[in-house]
This record gives sequence, C-alpha cells and structure tokens, in this order.
Amino acid sequence: MELQNTVKEALNALYHHPDDAVRMQADRWLQDFQRTIDAWQVADNLLHDTASNIETLIFCSQTLRSKVQRDFEELPSEAFRPLRVSLNTLLKAFHKGPPKVRTQISLAVAALAVHVPAEDWGDGGIVNWLRDEMNSNPEYIPSFLELLRVLPEEVFNYKIAVRPDRRRSFENELASGMEIALNVLTACLNINELTEQVLEAFSSWLRLRHRIPASALASHPLVLTALSSLNSDILSEASVNVISELIHYTAVRNSNAVAQMPLIQVIVPRIMSLKPQLRDPSKDEEDVKAIARLFADMGDAYVELIATETNMNCGNAYYIVTIRDSYVAYGSEASVEAERARRLQVFRSSYEALVSLVSVKVEYPQDYADLSREDQKDFKQTRYAVADVLIDAALVLGGDAALRILYMKLIEAVSNCGQSQHTDWRPAEAALYSIRAISDFVSNTEGEVMPQIMSLLPKLPHQPQLLQTVCLVIGAYSKWLDAAPSGLSFLPPLIDILVSGMSISEETASAAALAFRHICDDCKKKLCGSLDGLFQIYQRAVIGEGPFKVSAEDSLHLVEALSMVITELPSEHAKKALEALCLPAVAPLQDIINQGPLVLGQKPARELTVHIDRLANIFRHVNHPEAVADAVQRLWPIFKAIFDIRSWDMRTMESLCRACKNAVRTSKTLMGVTVGVMLEEIQGLYKQHQQPCFLYLSSEVIKIFGSDPTCTNYLKILIESLFNHTTFMLTKIQDFTSRPDLVDDCFLLASRCIRYCPQLFFPSPVFPCLVDCSMIGITVQHREASNSILNFLSDVFDLANSSQGKPYVSIRDNVIIPRGSVITRILVAALTGALPSSRLETVICISNPFIKCFIERCKFFPYPETSFSIFLQVTYALLALTRAYGAKALEWAKASVSLIPSNAVTEVERSRFLQALSDAAAGAAINGLMIPIEELSEVCRRNRSVQEIVQGALRPLELNMAPVS
Repeated sequence: MELQNTVKEALNALYHHPDDAVRMQADRWLQDFQRTIDAWQVADNLLHDTASNIETLIFCSQTLRSKVQRDFEELPSEAFRPLRVSLNTLLKAFHKGPPKVRTQISLAVAALAVHVPAEDWGDGGIVNWLRDEMNSNPEYIPSFLELLRVLPEEVFNYKIAVRPDRRRSFENELASGMEIALNVLTACLNINELTEQVLEAFSSWLRLRHRIPASALASHPLVLTALSSLNSDILSEASVNVISELIHYTAVRNSNAVAQMPLIQVIVPRIMSLKPQLRDPSKDEEDVKAIARLFADMGDAYVELIATETNMNCGNAYYIVTIRDSYVAYGSEASVEAERARRLQVFRSSYEALVSLVSVKVEYPQDYADLSREDQKDFKQTRYAVADVLIDAALVLGGDAALRILYMKLIEAVSNCGQSQHTDWRPAEAALYSIRAISDFVSNTEGEVMPQIMSLLPKLPHQPQLLQTVCLVIGAYSKWLDAAPSGLSFLPPLIDILVSGMSISEETASAAALAFRHICDDCKKKLCGSLDGLFQIYQRAVIGEGPFKVSAEDSLHLVEALSMVITELPSEHAKKALEALCLPAVAPLQDIINQGPLVLGQKPARELTVHIDRLANIFRHVNHPEAVADAVQRLWPIFKAIFDIRSWDMRTMESLCRACKNAVRTSKTLMGVTVGVMLEEIQGLYKQHQQPCFLYLSSEVIKIFGSDPTCTNYLKILIESLFNHTTFMLTKIQDFTSRPDLVDDCFLLASRCIRYCPQLFFPSPVFPCLVDCSMIGITVQHREASNSILNFLSDVFDLANSSQGKPYVSIRDNVIIPRGSVITRILVAALTGALPSSRLETVICISNPFIKCFIERCKFFPYPETSFSIFLQVTYALLALTRAYGAKALEWAKASVSLIPSNAVTEVERSRFLQALSDAAAGAAINGLMIPIEELSEVCRRNRSVQEIVQGALRPLELNMAPVS
C-alpha cells in the first residue's frame, strides 16, 4: 500500500509539479520502479482500484504491458493463471473505459499468449479461448475485438522477450486458428456499430500472409463488406486498409496468378469504379488520397497482369514500360522493343497529361511569404514529390518528349511574364523547376527545344525565386551546353546570369555558385580560353567585393569550378594559374602569420579555416600532381607556422590536415620531399596534443608511400611512434569512451598499415600492443569506434587471404593464438549484449573487401528491423576468426558459450550456434550461418535480466585487462 501511494505521488509530481527538476526526478523514479519485481503487483492493484485516476491507469497499464512483454520470466510458472484471470477481468472492466488503457491491456494479454504455448494456455489456445469468452460475454465484445486485432501484430513485435522457436510456434498457432478468428469476425458483422473495428481486425489477420485460397476470400463476407463500403458517402479507413492488404495478399509477382484470379477479379472492377470520384471536386481530400492509395497498390501488385492485359489499364506504367525484367519473356531485342512500343502506346496519353497537370502543382502560392515555416516546408516537400513524378514520367515517355510538353508550359508562362518585377513570375518558375527535374533524362543531342530555352533565360526578370531556379536550370543542363554545337555561344549570357545571381540574395548566390561549378566542370574545355574572366568572378566573389553575396561555404563551389578549368591547362600554364587560384586564400593567412605568434594563436579558428578549406579544395580538384606538389612545398612555411602555433586547436588542425591529405592524394610520390618534413612535424605534435586528424593524415601517407622501399625507415618510425603513444593513452574502456574519434582514426590507420605496409606493421612491436588495445575497446559504446576496431581485427584474421599478407601469418598467429580464447569470449559477449542491439540501423564505412562481400550477401536477409549493423561486423569478425583458426577457434567458442547459464540459453540454442561456426570453418555459405548466430544474440538480449546474467558470465570488461602469457 505504501508503494502504491508513492507511485501515485510520483505521478502527481510528474504531471502537475511546477518545478522541472522535481518532474525529472519523479520520471526517473517511475522508470526505475517499472523495472522492479514489485511493479507487477502494484500496477495490477492500482488498475483494479476504482479510485485510480486516468494518469495512474495509463501508467499502470503501460507498466503491466511492459512487464508481460519483457519480464514474464520473473514470475513463477504458477503465476500464469492468476495473471490471465486478472488481465481478462481488466479487459472487461475497461470495455467502455479509456481507449489507451484498454489497448495496453489488450497488448498485455497478447504478449502473454506469445509467451505461453497453446497447450499451457488451455482451452485450445488463445484464439479458441477468445472465441469462447466472446460467446459467454457478448457485452464485452468491443474489448475482445481489440485483443483479436492486436494478436497477429504481436507476432512481429520483437519487444516481447521470447525465444525465436517460441515466436515461430506462436505464429503457427495463430495460422491454425485463422479460420476460427475469421468466423468470429464474420459473426460480429451483425453488430453494425462494430463494422469498422471488425475490418481493422481482419486487415491485421491478413498481414500474417498465411494462405487462404483466393477463391474462398472472393466470396467471404468480410471481403464483401469491405468492398461494399467503398460506395459509402464517407469512405471507411478500415475498409481501405482491408482492400490494400487483399491487394498485397494477391500480389502476383511471387505467386500463382491463376490461383489468385478469383479474388483479383472481384477487387479490380470495384476499385476501377472509383475512378470518377477522383475527378469529383466535392469529394473529401482524405477520401481522394485513400482511393489514390488503392490505385497505387493495385498498379504495384498487378504489374505483370497490367503489362499483358491492356484492359487492366490501372497502374504502374513506370514499371511496365521501363523495367527490363518485365520483358524477359520476349526473347530477342527486336521483340522487346516492339513490346515496349506497344506498352508505351497504351500509356503515352496518360503520362503526357500527367506531365502537363503536375507541373502546375509546383507553382509558388501567392501568399508564400506569409506562410508559416512549417507550411513553407510542406510546399517544398510537395515540389520534391512532383519532381519524382516528373522523373518517372520522363522514364516512360523519354526525357525529350517530356521536355517538349514542359517547354509549351514555359512559353505560355513567359508570354505573361515580361521584364518587370511586378509581373507574375510564378508560372515561369514552375515550368523551369519542372524542366530542371528531368534534366538527367534529356539527351545531350536534343536540338529542338533546349536552344529555345537557353535563349529565353536571359530575357526573364531577376525576381529572386525565379532567378534562383534559372541558375539551377543552367547548372542542370551543363552537359547539354558542352555537347551542343551552339553551346559556346550560350555560355557568356548564361554566366552573366550566374554573376547576377551571386549579387541578389544568399539563396540566389548559393544556386549560382553551384551552377557555376557544374558549368566549369562540364564545359571546362570550352572555358579554358576565358580563364581571365572567370578569375575576375572568382576573386570578387571570394573576397566579397562589391554586391556579391556568396557565403564562405558556397565559395568552395567557385574554388572547385576554377580548379577544374585549370586541370585542362597544359602543365606549363597550370602552375601559374594554380598560384593565382591560391592567392586569395594564401594572402590573408600570410597576413595573420606576419602579425606574430600571439595574434596567430588568438585568432578565431573560423578566420583561418575559411582560407585553409579553400586550399584543401584546390589541392583536391586541380589534377596537376607536379603543380600541386610545388604549391605545397612553397606554402609549407605557412602550414608549419599554423601547425606549430595552433596544434592545440582541433578545428584548425582538421582543416589543415585535410588540405595536406588532399595534396598527398593528388600529388602522390611527387610530394616526397614535403611529406618527410610533414610527418616529422605531426609525429612531434601528436605526442603533445593527440589530434585524431594527425592519424588520418598519416593514413593517407601510408596508402601512397607504404610500399615504397625508400620510405621504409621514416614510415616505420612514424607508425611505431603514433601507435605507441595511442595505445599508452587507451588502457581502459573509459579511455575509449572519452576519445572515440581517436580510437576510430587509430584503428583505421592500423587497417591501412595491414593493407599497404604489412612488412612494416606485423614485425613491429606495436602489433601485439594494438591487438591488446583492441581487446579493451571492442565493447566501446560508440558506433564508428567499435566498427573500426572490429574491422581491424577482421583484417588481421583475413591476413592469409591476400598475397601481401601471407608471409606474416606466422607472426600473426604468435600474437593471436595466445589471446584467441579471450578474443572469442569478448566477441561472443559483444554479440550477446555488450554492444548495442543488432536492430539498431547504422551505416558502416568498410574497406575490407571480404566484409563488404559478406554484408552484400546479408543485407537482404530477413532480420527484423535491421540492415547494416554492428551485429554484422561482430559476426563477420567471429566468422573470420573461425575460418582462420578452425578447430582451435571452435574450442574457444565452445568454452565461451558454455559459460552462459542454461536459464539464459538452452543446449539446443548453444549447439546451433556452435554448428554454425563449425560450418563456417568448413567454408559453408554465409546465409545458412546467420540465423543461429542472430538467434543466440536475440535470446541473450531478450530482456534486461537475461542480458545482465549473460554479461555477468562472460565478463568482457574484466577479460580484456588480463595479462597474456
């Protein structure tokens, strides 16, 4: 009773106390309470207490649902019956109560059914039990209907802490009870006010995808009810959901079309009869969206049928006309082209009308400036969606054909848009936006419309939004300007437009700078003779002279633009041009340095990095290795001054290292002289300030010079110095947590050393130090840092797969084998809970080609809620270790998983996991290995208590500190 009162007091504080600190304290206490064993009884008591207020009821229902889902194993086996009785009583008690509470209790009952096998549930399992309860207690049918709706949804709820075998069994139990469930729902159709709820439950059961013959569904009362409701004045959302599920249910891409035809022939005519409603202006907007959804679903699901039956002209013409796979049956290229022409003829007029219609939808509203920020954002999202539609249309019709339609829109708009700022510019902007959207699909040889458009652009008024779109159109068609016979004649007036754009507003300046970059990239050969004029634009914009409004970030587009043109110059002219290009960035840096170390040290980082970033882009995009090498050698005194004085400043160091990295990448071995002094500089500075960017700059140097025998001595000194100092700083997991960026770059550098200078890396004393360091940090709770460590270990284990690495396998084995059992145990711990869940989606940067191949083969594997994940990285490392060490690795793995208590992992689950590793050692295909490994991971993470038991048994953080004999 005291705890119940405390819960109510905490809830009152959470919802009503004026002090934020008190509310946060109450929230933390309630979260901790939900994890306790007492939460079961307290939540149950308060839900049965008629005096509980709505806040208490919602909290306690959520608590009880969460406890059943995650912590059911806390209860003794005999607690199941009283818990089921209590939940059933609550379900009845709240049949007219707060919907949120009823839903939570329904979810709790469903979760209970997932945990408890049908034979233990009794009464023939949950579905039979539910039918009997509804028959015995008809007054509570609405509550039981909600439970019937959520039951099949819980098959895919991975918050419920059950073993994979039990989850599969539950799905099979529901499948075997599907006929009973549908019979119950059919009986409930007799109660008119429950029709919507019945249909929602029906759509939920359809998602199980367990095959009921289409012929049976075609005449099923539930299907007929959903179809008949399409003719209602107010469209039923539930009926639309049912029909959408039925469409997916009968999708013929992966099933027998003939078997599905009875149901398809019922669905299609009924949906097609809705077509007039799409043109009815009085129709509610949400209803129109629902109807459009059905047409879209139908077109996607029945694409093969539509392709061969032209009287089913209802859907996905984009797929039918453009996707190569849909022509497989037509054999020869001539037959394919003939069939494509036939299909295009069917859909051409519809898509031509579509292009004409949707282009109007991107027109700026008259009151755009007065719209809220959210409404402006929504309008921009609409424009993006329309652009996608236009792209699909261009794929069907061809870009040139779509362009002709949009050009007519532009001509119509331009006739109403003179040079005055006060004329209506919006239709012209909309047409140009649409023309830009399809730019990738207009041929570079198009000679009918594009010359007319390019001639029109200089005649348009410089209204800001219109000018911004004009600039973007110019940039989008830069390849056409390069290819067109008359392209050179268009460039001067178009560049004048871009110069104007740089002077009107920040938005137009951004668009103009981007377009300028595209023009210089694609038309660089044509522009070589106009370099002086381009330099004038560049210098004025970068310096910020006159009315130019180009931001520092957008000025990088201009830097890249000139860099690309300079790349086309002969070597003898490129050096001078490069010097001129660098000058606007070098001069301010030199001025700051000339003012002395004190001024240089006190300047805000931004005043330095804005210029250094421009140099970094120049070194990246001017593809004249010798000229760049000479420039860096000339500029080294400036760089060294900044390195010496600002080495404490991470932002400046990252910018400067990026510039040096780009120079090394462009000039490669031509930078040999400067690279030596550069490495000497960062080697000394790293000991003082440990900037991670010093490591990634070294990584680029290793990639270029790693195999050069003339560089052996100073590279060996470099990597030993950097790694010794780094491993000295990373001696416990807290060090990894506090410096994840350093960890990431350290192990990326180590992987580079394995690939580019194994002859220096493996014989070095730093190799065993790095392996020990990696063992400490595998379980760091930081995605990139953990990935880099795992990638490094995988590279070590895969050493024998590369010809460069094979000579060093014995050295590797001398280091790995004594540590093998500990590494394996840490990897198993990472799989089973020491690292974040495998269901956390992530993007991994991977250089190891074997891991890339592994992930490519796994990414379509049917994991719940996962694509690329840390789980895959850990799994690959474990499989690579197993393949490298065979029987030894299997013994290590067996010893590791045997430590996990039997109440966490069964002997069957343990055996499946070890068999998967054994198959890996024998060279088995990846796909067959994933399920047992994924399931061990899932079982060990199924709730907090089990995860703590497993991690307590494996103790990865204690292991990695143990000395290796």
